[in-house]
Amino acid sequence: MVTKGSDVLTESERVTLQQRTLRVLTIGQVIGSAALGAAVTVGAYVVQDILGQETPWAGMATAAVTVGTAAMSQMLSQRMSRRGRRPGLSLGYLLASAGGLLAAFGADRGWLPVFLVGLFFFGNGSAANLLARYAATDLSREDSRASDMSRIVFASTFGAVFGPVLVHPAQHVAVEWFGIAKYAGPFLFSAMFLFTAFVSTTILLRPDPLVLAGGMGNASSTDSRRGHIAATIRSIWSHQSSRTALLAMVVSQVTMVAVMTMTPVHLKLHGHEGVSPFVVSLHIAGMYAFSPLVGRFSDRRGHHETIRVGALLLVAATAIAALSGNIEQLLFPSLWLLGVGWNFGLIGGSSLLTESVAADARVRVQGVADLLMSFCGGIGGFASGFIRRAVGYHLLSTFALVAAGILLVLVHGQMARKSHVAVPVAR
Repeated sequence: MVTKGSDVLTESERVTLQQRTLRVLTIGQVIGSAALGAAVTVGAYVVQDILGQETPWAGMATAAVTVGTAAMSQMLSQRMSRRGRRPGLSLGYLLASAGGLLAAFGADRGWLPVFLVGLFFFGNGSAANLLARYAATDLSREDSRASDMSRIVFASTFGAVFGPVLVHPAQHVAVEWFGIAKYAGPFLFSAMFLFTAFVSTTILLRPDPLVLAGGMGNASSTDSRRGHIAATIRSIWSHQSSRTALLAMVVSQVTMVAVMTMTPVHLKLHGHEGVSPFVVSLHIAGMYAFSPLVGRFSDRRGHHETIRVGALLLVAATAIAALSGNIEQLLFPSLWLLGVGWNFGLIGGSSLLTESVAADARVRVQGVADLLMSFCGGIGGFASGFIRRAVGYHLLSTFALVAAGILLVLVHGQMARKSHVAVPVAR
């Protein structure tokens, strides 16, 4: 049973409300991921149009989105702690819609600062989508948290795969119907999709799952002072399980973002721009399509094993990218494995983090963890352009391979030590 104050939900009531919550969150995920997939695909191209095709600053587009995601995930999680999941998610989608409009305006006028500010607020959409996976666990049973979380991550498949495919129609509409720059079109489409997600979440996510679960914090527990974030990071780092969870989330995000950001640029510079949307679509399919299987795997085999599999897949993906040369066909399996590995790392890490902290601290810890994950991903996306320009796409992939390999070694070592301790010594 789930309690809220003096109220008690029976098991049947909890199941009914959980299923309704998952359906509403799914709608937001599909719409939001379609918007994000369509716009992020062309972000680097806008920077190249403004600064030149050989600019090392192409990663600024992804960096602006991911830094916005990091900053806003903390703000949205604090809002959720005070008022519930619905107000936080609704605000995230609304600000993302406004950011999409601003980014479209900046892309059309060739004003890079305006475009980047728009992308920063556009990052609210990604923050809302990421935080929605935690909302899916508010009313979950302990043995099904990863599975429920994976349902929401899986919902992103439908929007995220088709989002990049909408790039060319959106560009056509922008030029032929509105007479604006072609790369502004995907951001206009995205703004419209995200506003739809805002309306859907605001109207349908009732009752609020976090309120029902009794996970609301008080004013002092959601203080936004610098000490709040630092203290939360220290509490995460003080326990091995939560520390491993955070490392899995951060390494998976940085590895995925750095390689994914420069793949469209790499393809364009070698005359394969037309292939880019399909590579990105396959990559995003890998990120989300297997989520139900990953969730069940995590619930049954354990979150550490899930993280280990994710690290192994990331190693394989980055190794193929590093060895691909100018053969664009190899980037299809590489980016697909990169997405699948990220999925294992995200679900395994997020589930391990959720079960590693007390219920009354979960929203605060989840927000700070997503802040760090997205902020580090933003740094990876930003730096990826300079690394590619300095040493090439293939060495960039090699650096990502090293990061994934370190995660694999760390998690494997932890699991080996636990297995050794669990086996009784014969006397």
